Amino acid sequence: MHQKQSITQANHIIKKGAVELKLDPNEIFFALRKKIIHLDLPPESVLNLSDLAKEFNVSRTPIKEVLISLQAEEWILRHGSHFIVTPLSLERIREITEIRMVIEVQANLWAMERMTPLELDQLNLIRQQISTFTEKSSNQSIIDFDFTIHQTIFKIAKNIQLAKLLERLLSHYLRFWLSIPRQIDHTLFFTEALELIEAIKIKDAAAIKECTTNHIRNSVAQIMGTR
Repeated sequence: MHQKQSITQANHIIKKGAVELKLDPNEIFFALRKKIIHLDLPPESVLNLSDLAKEFNVSRTPIKEVLISLQAEEWILRHGSHFIVTPLSLERIREITEIRMVIEVQANLWAMERMTPLELDQLNLIRQQISTFTEKSSNQSIIDFDFTIHQTIFKIAKNIQLAKLLERLLSHYLRFWLSIPRQIDHTLFFTEALELIEAIKIKDAAAIKECTTNHIRNSVAQIMGTR
């Protein structure tokens, strides 16, 4: 989130006994974004400024500024005089998918070229962690860890702006995944991730391109229920 000076100045002090706690607007932003991603705030639900102000123990002004920042990242939108959570739509997932097909391939290739031995150890650890998932693992735990995999690889690519963009796109993708009513097959789900890690490890550019595009296509197919 691009922190505006007005938001920074809008920190409110909550007195709790003899202790004064500053409420950071960034914390409100990330808390609301998490609620949206995890569907605790469902698509198209109306956000009530007064209720949110009460929940976070602040006035309506900093809440409204946070909502404007969420709107800038397309988590919410204005509907008349209200803010509502951005709807889930096929057009939205299509557009995100098209962008990922182009820039995520490049990020993964840069990760291959720029990876350090320590970062290779991180990828090996991820491989081990994938093996801990079972049939009882929740969809949310599977999706959250998939995000961690991608986030780790994007950081290895060492392009901060690209990583931020891709993480934001993937965060929007999470809502679609978590809206799936059926249990995700963790074995099938992590297949391409394991193949991608191996391709990065052995520096196989062709395999990286194939793994990345296959993963994105299959992700859409699973969300749509066509796989």
